[in-house]
Amino acid sequence: MIKESETEQNQVFERLPVGQALRVMIVPAVISQLIVLIYNMADTFYVGRTGNPYMVAGTSLILPVFNITLCLAGLAGVGGGALISRLLGKGREDEARRVSVFSLYLGISIAALFSVGMAVFMEPVLGILGAGENTYAYARQYALCVIVAGGVPTVLSNVLSNLIRSVGRSKEAGTGIVLGGVLNIILDPVFMFLLLPDGYEVLGAGIATCLSNCIACLYFLTVLARMGRQSVITFRPGAGMAEKASVAAVFAVGIPSAIASLLFDLDYIVIDRLMVSYHDLALAAIGIVLKVERFPLNVGIGICQGMMPLVAYSFAAENHGRMNEFIRRSRLLGLFVAAVSILLYEVFASQFVRIFISDAQTVEMASRFLRIRVLATPLMFLSFFTVYLFQAFGMGRKSLFLGVTRWLVFNIPMLFLLNAVFGMYGIVWSQAAADVLTVCLSFYVYGKYGPART
Repeated sequence: MIKESETEQNQVFERLPVGQALRVMIVPAVISQLIVLIYNMADTFYVGRTGNPYMVAGTSLILPVFNITLCLAGLAGVGGGALISRLLGKGREDEARRVSVFSLYLGISIAALFSVGMAVFMEPVLGILGAGENTYAYARQYALCVIVAGGVPTVLSNVLSNLIRSVGRSKEAGTGIVLGGVLNIILDPVFMFLLLPDGYEVLGAGIATCLSNCIACLYFLTVLARMGRQSVITFRPGAGMAEKASVAAVFAVGIPSAIASLLFDLDYIVIDRLMVSYHDLALAAIGIVLKVERFPLNVGIGICQGMMPLVAYSFAAENHGRMNEFIRRSRLLGLFVAAVSILLYEVFASQFVRIFISDAQTVEMASRFLRIRVLATPLMFLSFFTVYLFQAFGMGRKSLFLGVTRWLVFNIPMLFLLNAVFGMYGIVWSQAAADVLTVCLSFYVYGKYGPART
């Protein structure tokens, strides 16, 4: 058998022209991000078809907790994946293999602990989330399926996706995520409206989500088996224990990634809480806008995910010329996507909003909100692009500093400040205002602490 390091890794990381290598890595990552976005909306969409607001509320209450499981996956997957690419760039394949073992069992362990904790403390957790007499049963059904039963396969799928991408197999990494998302979209109505009786639609949505994630996990395990015993990505404890420095490096990048994801969700929660003080139409309008604006943002995240292993490998191999070309082209691609999204949303804002709602007043308000919020898209891309770069370089403290500063120093305080000064539209403008500051800080930090450009 030809060793993996002599085929996909060298081919993508070293031999392919920069543009072709980026296409190989970025296209599957972008497609998977778009499917993930649609998949995240699927349960809410189908549950909404029941016309039961308590069912919708019950599933919505669990989404923040479900997002925590994805943050846990980022801790092990993003931290481990970035390090594996750097180790391969240094020619340290054996240590990369040991890091993969550590990352996989780390992901499984923290997911299992989280799932058990949710099972044991279900009642108080749901109480804190706001579940009441009418929503508790639905929230419990959904949590039992997607977190208690589905937590480990969900986390393991995401960890495997990141690790498999880290060795140059972006197509396989993206295919598994797409498979889980498409299956969930298909299985939701089957379980909700065909297999289970009326009144159990939320349980059906939860079962469909859990089953889809389990099948995606099995796909990744099959890919791992086909990669062979010589694969860098492995569960075999016989590969040995990762070095202390490697374990620290996994957490140094993984923890900032998880914290940034949590703060992103917190920002959305603050927006909703501030907007609800005006009127229900404003809350509905901003809720729709926050969904619509995710399409270009998820494309940008896919670009960053595909770019990161290439940059990490070239950085570790000290091939700064190739690394800088990966960075330059990826940045231009992300800015191009942002520019196109501004054009489309400015011209067709109302058409995009009508995909989610038909009420004329809500459409008008959401369209105005969207035309403002979309102006921040290139700034938002540049903000998290820099964070991904520092993750690729293994500079976890820098990425943590930028992530925490962006949300806790700029974004969230700006929401309160502009809301107090300008009211409802101050909330809408806050993203652009805050990210101007974030981008300036990001450029300064990258210029001062980023690798030398040659």
